[in-house]
Amino acid sequence: MILVIDVGNSQMTAGLFENQKPAQEGIKTPLLTFRHATTVHTSSDELGLFMRNALRENGQAPEAITGIAVCSVVPHLMYALRAACVKYFDLEPFILGPGSKTGLKIQVPDPSQVGADRIASAIGAVQRFPKQNIILVDLGTANTVCAVSKEAGFLGGTITPGLRMSLEALERGTAKLPLVALVKPEGPIVGRTTEAAIQNGLYYNALDSLKGMIARTQMECFGDEGAVVVGTGGFMRLFEEDGLCQHICSHLVLEGTLTAFWKSTR
Repeated sequence: MILVIDVGNSQMTAGLFENQKPAQEGIKTPLLTFRHATTVHTSSDELGLFMRNALRENGQAPEAITGIAVCSVVPHLMYALRAACVKYFDLEPFILGPGSKTGLKIQVPDPSQVGADRIASAIGAVQRFPKQNIILVDLGTANTVCAVSKEAGFLGGTITPGLRMSLEALERGTAKLPLVALVKPEGPIVGRTTEAAIQNGLYYNALDSLKGMIARTQMECFGDEGAVVVGTGGFMRLFEEDGLCQHICSHLVLEGTLTAFWKSTR
C-alpha cells in the first residue's frame, strides 16, 4: 500500500492507495482517506501515532505501507512529518517539490515559487483529462484558478483568499459582525438577517469572482480552443449545482502526488 499525504494550511489529508502504478489500470482513487488538523507544534510522535491508529481503525495494517508520498505547502511541519514516517513506518518519504520528475512542464519564470499543491492537482487533472486544455479551480484555504495546456504545460494562475479566510477576516476586522456557518444560501441574495447577509455576500462574491476568472483564463490562455473546467478542494461541493465546473474531482492533489511518486521511482 502507498500512503499519500497532502499537508494543507488548514488540514492534513492522507489517502491510502493500492501499490500499483496508475498507468497499469488507469486513474487511481484512494481506498480510504483521513484527516488531521494542521497545527504549528505537532510532534513527530503525534503524527506517527495518529497515522498508524487511523489506518488500524479503518481495517488497514500499518505494516502494509511500502511507500509514502508527501505534498506540502507548510514547510515548518515537514521535519516532524518526515521523522514520523521514518520512526513509525521505517520509510523515507517522497516529497513533491520543484525538482521532482512529474511530467508537468512548469512554464513560469521561477518554478520554485509554484506551490506543491498546485503542481499536484495539475498532475492529477492531466492524468484524468489527457491532451486537453484545463482550467483548474481549487477551493481551500485559498482559492486558485490555474491554466494547464493540452501539452501538460502549467501556465500559471490566480490566488485569492478562500471562503473561510474571508469570513474570519470579516469577523476580525469589524466590531459586531459574527462568524457564521459557510453554507450555500437558500433564499434571495438580499439577506433579511445579518447572518444571511454575510452568507450571501461570501457565497455570491466567490461564485461571481470565480466565474469571471475562469472566463478571463479561458480567453487569455486558450481563446477559441476551449478548455475543460475541473474543480477540487474542500469547498468546491458548495458550488456543484452552479455550473462553475464541468467536473469535480475531490482527490486531485492525492492522485497527482501519487503519480509523481511513481514517476520518481522509474
